[in-house]
Amino acid sequence: MDTKTVKVVPFSDLRLLDIGHEIQLAGAVYAGKGKVFLMMCPDEPLEDQEIVAMEMTQNQWLEVIRQSDLLETEVLAKMPDGKLGKAVLRKSTRQIEQGVSWQVFRRDSQDNVRHPGNPFCCYCSNDSTPLTVDHLVCWEAGGPSIPENLLSCCRRCNKMRGNTPYEEWILRDQGYLRVSNNLSEARRQKNRDLVATLDKIQRRVHVVSR
Repeated sequence: MDTKTVKVVPFSDLRLLDIGHEIQLAGAVYAGKGKVFLMMCPDEPLEDQEIVAMEMTQNQWLEVIRQSDLLETEVLAKMPDGKLGKAVLRKSTRQIEQGVSWQVFRRDSQDNVRHPGNPFCCYCSNDSTPLTVDHLVCWEAGGPSIPENLLSCCRRCNKMRGNTPYEEWILRDQGYLRVSNNLSEARRQKNRDLVATLDKIQRRVHVVSR
């Protein structure tokens, strides 16, 4: 990898709710013999990523550990008084049935040109890494966990997209436009065509109890 400059930033620059979602565990850090060893997971290259260091207090460490455990996120929700507003819920409350995930993997595998029938990422074509499913309409925005709102996706692309609206991700995001070069033109067109289906996906509203 290229030599990179480490940027030191205050903890206040970090949006805590991004931990576990748009900012995920990607390796480990060890220190000794006067050096700091940054060890990245094999599928987490450092290219095109800024290295940031944070000096944190003990309480701030506890905040990060708590967020890593609970995976809280901000969602559109119906409040006890019936009004809509923003609320913080545990993302672990999102349940995607295994049968639904496999239905999505089987459906999307038909577009794998290199290895027909093998599940693959609909954003970058990777079929050699564990897959997840990605919501077209984000779960936080009320997107349901149904096949019509899901795509096969590798963890790296899922993290790279984050909560970016699908239309912006597919049509304008430089990250997607770069990795999608590995896709067939037919699959890229399918991804673009899905933009027109977003308004037809019925949103669900998270309910906050008293």
